[in-house]
Amino acid sequence: MRAPLPTRMTPLPTIPRSSLALRRIALLEGLSDQRLDLLAQQCLWHSVEAGTPLLLRADQQGDVFLLVSGRVRVTTYSANGRQVTFRDPEAGEHFGDIAAIDGGPRSADVVTLEPSVLASLDRAAFMALLREEPVVAERVMRRLASLVRQLSERVIDLSTLGVQNRLHAELLRLARATGVEGNQARLEPAPKHAALASQISTNREQVTRELNVLVRSGVLQKDGKALLVADAARLERMVSQVRGDAG
Repeated sequence: MRAPLPTRMTPLPTIPRSSLALRRIALLEGLSDQRLDLLAQQCLWHSVEAGTPLLLRADQQGDVFLLVSGRVRVTTYSANGRQVTFRDPEAGEHFGDIAAIDGGPRSADVVTLEPSVLASLDRAAFMALLREEPVVAERVMRRLASLVRQLSERVIDLSTLGVQNRLHAELLRLARATGVEGNQARLEPAPKHAALASQISTNREQVTRELNVLVRSGVLQKDGKALLVADAARLERMVSQVRGDAG
């Protein structure tokens, strides 16, 4: 069930500004020292604990967040309280730019998964940055295009694949993100069953059953606090076959 969230975002605690920290943000890579110094002064800086709501769906606030350290979850909830998770941005990424670009309300909730340090840039300053730094504008466009592709693939999966196949696809995505070496990928810590369920729009019990099937078949192995994808090639074939990618 959904954890209670405030009806309005309370001000986040601020910390000293740092242009050096902005060098960790992929969006700003290669910008001049002068530009980074200016951005550092324009930003509000925050250090927050895990479980802190940063953005609320339908809120009209339009700041863009730069994640210096930590990890957050972009998520939302259905009317009956079921959580749907979109992605988990990590240090060096940014979020909140959709509402900043179109001036509309937030499209999802964002909450910290770990203690995090963030810089927030208001909408006017962000739009000025896009106009004045074409390389940043191009990166934003490329990222939005990538998100459209990912969401399109997810809609197709949700519309055409069963729960079992959606879980296979999500595990393959996690394995590729972690890195496959020698036909194996180590997911550490192991993804929580509830988190996987929210990613593929099902319930935790069904995820647990399907994971046990994959363990018994040798595709997965439990290794302490980690989950080992023991046969990534087989998992990839399983996903390709149901998606119609296999020749």
